[in-house]
Amino acid sequence: MTSIKAKWMLVLLLTGTLHLAAQDLMGLTEIKQGVKTKRVSSYDPSGDNHDNLKNIKPGEKRTIFNVAGAGIIDHIWMTLSPEPNVLSRNDVILRMYWDGNAYPSVASPVGPFFGQGWNDAYLFTSAALAATPTNGNGLVSYFAMPFAKGARIEIENQTGGTINALYFYIDYQEMKTLPPQTGRFHAWYNKQLTMPVDSVENEHWMFGGNPPNKNGKENYVIADIKGKGHFVGVNYYVQAPTPYWYGEGDDMWFIDGDTLPTMNGTGTEDYFNTSWGAPKQPYASPYFGYAKVNDDIGFLGRTHIYRFHIADPVYFDRSLRFSIEHGSNNVLTLDLASVAYWYQDTAARIPSIPDAAVRRPMPLIGPTDIHRWRNEWRKSKGNDTRLWGK
Repeated sequence: MTSIKAKWMLVLLLTGTLHLAAQDLMGLTEIKQGVKTKRVSSYDPSGDNHDNLKNIKPGEKRTIFNVAGAGIIDHIWMTLSPEPNVLSRNDVILRMYWDGNAYPSVASPVGPFFGQGWNDAYLFTSAALAATPTNGNGLVSYFAMPFAKGARIEIENQTGGTINALYFYIDYQEMKTLPPQTGRFHAWYNKQLTMPVDSVENEHWMFGGNPPNKNGKENYVIADIKGKGHFVGVNYYVQAPTPYWYGEGDDMWFIDGDTLPTMNGTGTEDYFNTSWGAPKQPYASPYFGYAKVNDDIGFLGRTHIYRFHIADPVYFDRSLRFSIEHGSNNVLTLDLASVAYWYQDTAARIPSIPDAAVRRPMPLIGPTDIHRWRNEWRKSKGNDTRLWGK
């Protein structure tokens, strides 16, 4: 039975991939004028094989791409040493600056940007981003990143240790001018430890009714954008300290200043194109999937879900606020993080991202913790020998 399911998953993935490939192959028939492919990489200019940036010290910033003129970055690959169990990719910050701006339009830890949450290492496959063998150490982007008056990309080491080596390719199309109405790529990382709005973790009405949530005031914020553009995707990282299902939270979209949601969703798994809870096996398709599942007690642990709006962008003229409930009606304590991706008509300033202390993942809850809680409960009941559970 398992092999049959695996074959169907492969068929679905290949079907979506072949559709994308057909579009790309059709596009290859167009002969472009005034476009030349260029690359900036960590290549050793001496001709030797020391093809990396070495010894990026704690607190140090390194510019890895600095190009004048117009162009479109169409491929990024990078990998770092030491590996994640030694050097946290949650504390290596990636920033991108477009058109000579002093402020970044992209800011995120390297790991979460490319689809690696918490500093965990695992395989991730999608149309736009990937984390590749070995064990998610190759970080890949195929997002198009245009610029009209130059582009700069920097890495900042906030890990407290030394980045021994950084290897990278950044491929781009050099051109005289950008095509009309070309947007600028943006990405923003957020992180929050949520709390129940009324102090009771009352999922599925376990302890009575919940306060209504119509305006999304206490929702977790995935994106808060000012300007004109379209939203194209999110990597969403959930760490749950409870075995209870966390995904009843609805997605809410506020477009162009609407005070009530312009679009309402029906549950976290529904927004991510799945159903009836989180799977126990990873699932990958070009536009959505579960890159990491907890496979623990109930829904305890860490889950990475992604959705890219490549076929169905969310358009806005003046603003977009995209948020999601943490549990139904915001009733759960969850350790949430996300990276949102979108395009705007100009390179805009994004909000600052949480600092290293806020980014630090909460400790995992496991059977030992549950047993300790049970022991405290038994003590509170007088350690009666007939105590069982309820």
